[in-house]
Amino acid sequence: MFIMLLFGGSDSKITSFEDARTVIVPVPYGETVTYMTGTENGPSAILEASNNMELFDEELNKETYETGIHTLPLLEVSGLKPEEMIGKVEASVSDILKHGKMPVVLGGEHSVSIGAVKAVKDIYKDVSVLYFDAHHDMRDSYGGSRYNHACVARRVLEIAPLAEVGVRSLSLAEFDFLAGKDIKIINMQYMMKNPGWHDTVREYLSGHVYISIDMDVFDPSIMLSVGTPEPGGMLWQDFLASVRNIIKGKKIVGFDAVELCPIKGIVAPDFMAAKLIYKLIGYTSP
Repeated sequence: MFIMLLFGGSDSKITSFEDARTVIVPVPYGETVTYMTGTENGPSAILEASNNMELFDEELNKETYETGIHTLPLLEVSGLKPEEMIGKVEASVSDILKHGKMPVVLGGEHSVSIGAVKAVKDIYKDVSVLYFDAHHDMRDSYGGSRYNHACVARRVLEIAPLAEVGVRSLSLAEFDFLAGKDIKIINMQYMMKNPGWHDTVREYLSGHVYISIDMDVFDPSIMLSVGTPEPGGMLWQDFLASVRNIIKGKKIVGFDAVELCPIKGIVAPDFMAAKLIYKLIGYTSP
């Protein structure tokens, strides 16, 4: 018998869609991934790990689930072309936004973010995107698709202004494309040399912000379960402090956490992803 996993588990108050402030959209998609595979298992791993979290947030001094979190069933996207999957994500997120709720998308590969950003742009015309990633994801096409996970930021940039944070890997073609573009880029070298970088990003972003988090933005020492781990990434407390700083005065209209590639027997990364999502829900709720 199939038992649907809820974000936060049975210890949290089960909230209906109507009463929820935040709606979780699990998207088990991994059709275009390269190198390590398994991102389609990310949403279920996050939901399962969230069932083992303490629901009281020691930093915020509240039980964040009390703000109302509803979990949708896994979106049926297996075997779909990227464009088809993106359309389904866009439709789901649009419905959530039209009901006045905040969408939280669980990937799945990073291409799921394109559908979410398209939906948000329809509602919030001035939206900008805060994009945490180890890679620029600025290829125009990869593996025969313009919607490959290596092309996500390029597609997002066609929809809304973009600030990339935590990047530390790119191709020559991406380097050439980015030259002279009006994109705020905070790579790890810049971050280490400029402690005030948060202010630069905050000033660049608009009033309405969508946050996209590729789990490979974190250093592999704390986040091993990703498809393409890159050394020299962000650490837990630094990341949280950065988010808190950047979102001051902003309205967060949705966010996603993507590219978790679970490794059997290693649960710490799954738990970290679940905790990260819970933290961000807490930061963006009353």
